[in-house]
Amino acid sequence: MSSEGRIEATINKYKDVFEKEGAVFVWSFLYFFSILTAYFILRPIRDAMGIASGVGFLPWLFIGTFFVMLGVMPIYGALVSRFPRHKFIPYVYVFFIMNILLFWYFFANNIRMDIVAQIFFIWLSVFNVFVVSIFWSFMVDIYKSSDSKALFGMIASGGTIGGIAGPSIVTFLTDSLGTESLLLISAVVLSFSIFCIFKLVSLRKKALGEANVENEKVIGGGMLDGLIEIFKSRYLMGVTAMVFLLSLTATFAYFQQGDMIYSNYADTDERVQIFGMIDLYVSIGALIFQVFVAGPVLSNYGIKGGIIILPIITFFGFILLAISPTIGVFIIFQTLRRASEYGMFVPSRENLFSVVSREEKYKAKNFIDTVVFRGGDVANSWFYNMLNSGLGLSMSKIAMVGVPIAAMWGIMGWKLGKSHEEQEKIQEQNNT
Repeated sequence: MSSEGRIEATINKYKDVFEKEGAVFVWSFLYFFSILTAYFILRPIRDAMGIASGVGFLPWLFIGTFFVMLGVMPIYGALVSRFPRHKFIPYVYVFFIMNILLFWYFFANNIRMDIVAQIFFIWLSVFNVFVVSIFWSFMVDIYKSSDSKALFGMIASGGTIGGIAGPSIVTFLTDSLGTESLLLISAVVLSFSIFCIFKLVSLRKKALGEANVENEKVIGGGMLDGLIEIFKSRYLMGVTAMVFLLSLTATFAYFQQGDMIYSNYADTDERVQIFGMIDLYVSIGALIFQVFVAGPVLSNYGIKGGIIILPIITFFGFILLAISPTIGVFIIFQTLRRASEYGMFVPSRENLFSVVSREEKYKAKNFIDTVVFRGGDVANSWFYNMLNSGLGLSMSKIAMVGVPIAAMWGIMGWKLGKSHEEQEKIQEQNNT
């Protein structure tokens, strides 16, 4: 097929999908926009608080995050087992909104901010993983695999626009309203996501009628079934390993970012501004990926094409950082790395779950996104500390350690993409 023919076919496919799923897409877009706006209002504050005691203290915060995650997972598993999705998902968001209001009280009254700052760092790290993981579990549950390839990139762009709106709110309103008021704004924005969930459930009920009853049944099972589901599936074990390698490379980059900003900027407000600036650049770059790249790549080349872009950028980024470990090079690398993660890797990775069962989508997937990812953060943070403080390796040498890891990660992602295609074909044959 000629390039003109492929473009026309892609346009027609998008038209067909939007005619069928237009309203659902809009509310999905607004849902992701609201949770990412709420998060990115809080993220620059968290990052500045995280390095307030020095980068060397970060591994302890990562340990705290991991153990809190372990404590929350059984509670989440119980909710998934006992309630249908349209009930337990809003419960989770209401819980987090109440948390934000509690933090607002401590911030506004300046109560033990030395301890509250550390608790806030851990809490927001848990919050981010849970709200995003639940969102994508919901998305892969309500969209067909064929439609998700066309729409997930643009749905993800709603979160990216939220990633632009959040740091912009921080930049323009912090001086006039104060940090504590940002928490209230975040809580209000997050509340809108609950309204979006109810709209999506309502639209799906109207579209599917009685067929929707099966999807609304409780999933059942035990609280730790996610771990069991992973060990039962070689495919899910591969996804687990890939997420661990993502965590490893992301932790390397995060600690290098913290080292550079801690060394170059002494004032907390300056650090917040730099973190916010990086977030803003990342979100703009991710929006370009999501709007102009993700949909065509996933539709024409499949999951394997979209999933290897981030490992490739990481591979060459670590090489450049090893050659020239300057803050300018790092900001460019971090911007491209995180932009491609949000813009291409996340939609591609979430599509991997479109061929698994509903129990695997809500239990195994959430276990991978939370315990595996945050457990990887803990292990990898201490690994970085060992390389840096224990062995005395420079930033350049640590970057070189990340090069073969990124290569292995890319190979694994390609193989998982191929496996996804094979399972998708099997499902299509079974449905015909």
